[in-house]
Amino acid sequence: MASRDELIKYMTQQLVTYMETPLEQRKQKREAAKAAKEPWLTRWFGIAPLGIALWWRKRRSRL
Repeated sequence: MASRDELIKYMTQQLVTYMETPLEQRKQKREAAKAAKEPWLTRWFGIAPLGIALWWRKRRSRL
């Protein structure tokens, strides 16, 4: 029973904090999080696509 009350209290605190934060500050935080996120290709397949892309560019420039 206490955990449910704690959960409700936590959710209420988060909601109030969100509502009190100015809109511009929320937008800036969202944009900063997007900019910090790595590209999906790297996230899904690791560094291999980057290596292949570099190799392909080098190969094309030689031809």
